[in-house]
Amino acid sequence: MKYQSLTKKISTLFIVAISITSLNLQAAIFITPKQPSISAASYVVLDYNSGAIIASNKPHEKRAPASLTKLMTAYVVFQLIQDGRASLEDDVKISKKAWKTMGSKSFVEVGKTIKLKILLKGMIIQSGNDAAVALAEHIAGTEGTFTAYMNEYAQELGMHNTRFENASGLDYKDQHTTATDMAKLASATIKDFPEFYPWYSEKEFTYHDIKQRNRNKLLWSDKTVDGLKTGFTIKQAIT
Repeated sequence: MKYQSLTKKISTLFIVAISITSLNLQAAIFITPKQPSISAASYVVLDYNSGAIIASNKPHEKRAPASLTKLMTAYVVFQLIQDGRASLEDDVKISKKAWKTMGSKSFVEVGKTIKLKILLKGMIIQSGNDAAVALAEHIAGTEGTFTAYMNEYAQELGMHNTRFENASGLDYKDQHTTATDMAKLASATIKDFPEFYPWYSEKEFTYHDIKQRNRNKLLWSDKTVDGLKTGFTIKQAIT
């Protein structure tokens, strides 16, 4: 009888253990989030802390970067500020070329002198193409020379499938990048210049009494998003 009683107790414990295990498995299955549907033709989801790629699709496919180009334009300027070769308080004179640049604008005026900090924020938050060209000319004399700097830094960061042809991201024949390379640039920006990173999450910026919202709409639709950049051109659509 004692043996039967002990057997019943063990059996009961075994059944309870199975039940608990089953419930835990069900709970685990229940809380596992469904993989989101991603419509992007090419993308990389990167864990910043570990550098591990969580998900990707055609990560090395060459595509036009559009305004993601401005991530590198800003990176170069940040680097020169860090090295003491430029300052946020620099006075930048706006050329006719910068003023005439097509696409998204910060609405700078030809011949005016503007602080470098204002142009940087105009480029990052408003995605001003005019501000990008003005910064390039101030730093390097010409946009072409500045673009050479951009490509040098791209190689240093391991962006071997990227080539920049201008500072704004406007479509240009040989200008291209990949999702993998842009992930490298975004990570480097956060790591190397943490003091400037919060600028990418500012939702609006006002210059010359013109208030413009940050063109990254994800800042409003997802509270976990804190930057960096979006872009659009007729050739590339949204990047």
